[in-house]
Amino acid sequence: MSYDLIAIFMFSSMMLLLLTGQRVFAVIGFVGAAAAILLWGEGGIEIPFTATIKVMKWYPLLTLPLFVFMGYMLAESRIADDLYKMFHVWFGPVRGGLAIGTITMMVVISAINGLSVAGMAVGATIALPELLRRGYDKVMVTGVIQAGSSLGILVPPSVVLVLYGMIARQPVGNLWLAGVFPGLLMAALFVIYIVIRCWIQPELGPPLSKQERDSYSLGEKLKLLRAGIIPLAIFVAMMGLFVTGVTSLVESSAVGAVSAIVAAAARGRLTRPVLHDTIRKTLGISCMFFWIITAALCFGAVFDGLGAVKSIERLFLGDLGLEPWQVLLLMQVTFLALGIFLDDTAMLVIVAPLFIPLAGALGFDLVWYGVLYTITCQIAYLTPPFGYNLFLMRAMAPPEVTLPDIYRSVFPFVGIMLVALLIIALYPPIATWLPTYVYSK
Repeated sequence: MSYDLIAIFMFSSMMLLLLTGQRVFAVIGFVGAAAAILLWGEGGIEIPFTATIKVMKWYPLLTLPLFVFMGYMLAESRIADDLYKMFHVWFGPVRGGLAIGTITMMVVISAINGLSVAGMAVGATIALPELLRRGYDKVMVTGVIQAGSSLGILVPPSVVLVLYGMIARQPVGNLWLAGVFPGLLMAALFVIYIVIRCWIQPELGPPLSKQERDSYSLGEKLKLLRAGIIPLAIFVAMMGLFVTGVTSLVESSAVGAVSAIVAAAARGRLTRPVLHDTIRKTLGISCMFFWIITAALCFGAVFDGLGAVKSIERLFLGDLGLEPWQVLLLMQVTFLALGIFLDDTAMLVIVAPLFIPLAGALGFDLVWYGVLYTITCQIAYLTPPFGYNLFLMRAMAPPEVTLPDIYRSVFPFVGIMLVALLIIALYPPIATWLPTYVYSK
């Protein structure tokens, strides 16, 4: 069978089985294993088996459950609640200040979690009711929370970048550092949008009343700053030790997990229910990602081993005669189109094993490309009709926030993300400078 027919067979079989409603990882893993047996012949079964063993032996993957545990421990012990109160008081006097404080809180939550779901849970259950009570426009603030929570998959320690690093065979530390400035850039663009929007339409984000501002003395405001010390200390201890070479990646994740337990205990919130809920949620999320990684590696190894990747390279570079930048643009457009129907993990499993080798063959830096891919995933989180964050918000939002409100709220932020994607694509040092600087020393 030719390379073209192999590519068509595997991809069409995968899409057909996905339409049956089966779990994504099961479909991808089955297609990869079945193709290996049918097309490779004797010994083909060893390819998916080897992929499974690779996951079990990949030591850095231990960071995933440890970081997830750290994030859920801080959320379940209500340390995030204290953090939001601090931002509420300090940013409240400004037009749109509570929305700006929410974005800032999302950056902090992202830096101690690595997933969007934790940021969404904190924003929807803590920030959203307070913003609505203060008279903020429900459409704008719903978009703020959804966009802010998506930063969790770009700002280190991003779990999505761990998955990408496994598939692309790139150092996770480099990918994390590459996500720092793009994540801050995107957060800054969100804040600029809020400031301009609330300056033009002050009724969308009214400041706190003078009476409420005066109810907090300077001493009380300074005392509230202590709420930010714990998350900052955990992040500095975790990432500082790793970047300076004192600890490995896995050891840094263990430092973060232990620090979260100590912080919860110091605040008197390390109770049996908190510990039970944290462990249960960590187990569920970790198992899901382990299955996804296994399926992606199985499919990618078979797809590449059978030569199907060569047919894609020949299509783009030979038959269509495209330049490398044109191919890159086409790949990102494909990701954006799939984001309308699939979430980020499904895209990672289905398309990344096809496009990542192609990006490497074209001479692109795979660390930089990982940042572009992750931003595209962020857009997929928010893109109707099947954006992951849209449904999370619908499940957590109060009744007055309807599904049409949620859909309308994301379009300005999707536009901002597209602008950020274009900026980083045109100026790669935004993503590549920090890892190059740290690891060249």
